[in-house]
Amino acid sequence: MSSMISLDIASGPNAHVAPGEQSGSPLSVYRAEPTGELRGALIVIHEIWGLVDHIKNVADRYAAEGYLVVAPDILSHGGITPEVGGELARLMSAGTEEERATAQPLMREKMAPVNQPEYAAWAVAALKKIVDYLKEQPEVDGRIGVLGFCFGGSFSFALAAADRRIRTAIPFYGTPPETADLAHLDCPVLALYGETDERLMTALPDVTRRMHDAGVQFISHVYPGAGHAFFNDTNAVTYRPEVAADAWTRSLEFLRGSLAPSGS
Repeated sequence: MSSMISLDIASGPNAHVAPGEQSGSPLSVYRAEPTGELRGALIVIHEIWGLVDHIKNVADRYAAEGYLVVAPDILSHGGITPEVGGELARLMSAGTEEERATAQPLMREKMAPVNQPEYAAWAVAALKKIVDYLKEQPEVDGRIGVLGFCFGGSFSFALAAADRRIRTAIPFYGTPPETADLAHLDCPVLALYGETDERLMTALPDVTRRMHDAGVQFISHVYPGAGHAFFNDTNAVTYRPEVAADAWTRSLEFLRGSLAPSGS
């Protein structure tokens, strides 16, 4: 079972108002209930397209494996609603050459506000409020992880570095922001990449060094022949079924190990 809920993030500890808002508005969150015995809680952070149906489907899949999953919408406050993001994704992946050419400057325009440091600070504070919420849920018992894709992969690193209540992080094709204090990241990290994702491959040696210097238990896995967004089964251009299946299995094994109950 799943539903959309609203969380108050503009009051109490870690309160933050999004840049450009006069007063804080609630955060929309997709909540997917676990099937069977609860294995822990998982925050799923969306791609740059926002909280589209693909991310809700991913949340449902992890919930079916026994996790209480919440997928917050951290882009609508910056103007990229799921409707806007979904249309941009369609144009960039399945549109005509002319449509893609038109979509690129539109995407840059829409992304400008959320690329600002102030927005990133708001997003991390909002995600910490999600951790507050999960800490209060029955039987979670502190077993909280974060997983994200692209934009969400980067914010998975950022949240894990900002909140030591996070017990595990699994960024898919993401890289830690330069502002993330990795010295405060003390949970295991499994990072999944595609070999032809040139920008992230170029950055990976430095990311590995930063993780090593910070003493983080960091595992990276690079899939030969795969590129960016290999897990997104709504994108016929980038999706790699066999790679996605392996990444799915690896993520589940990692979660089961790092979110296991204390003493097990």
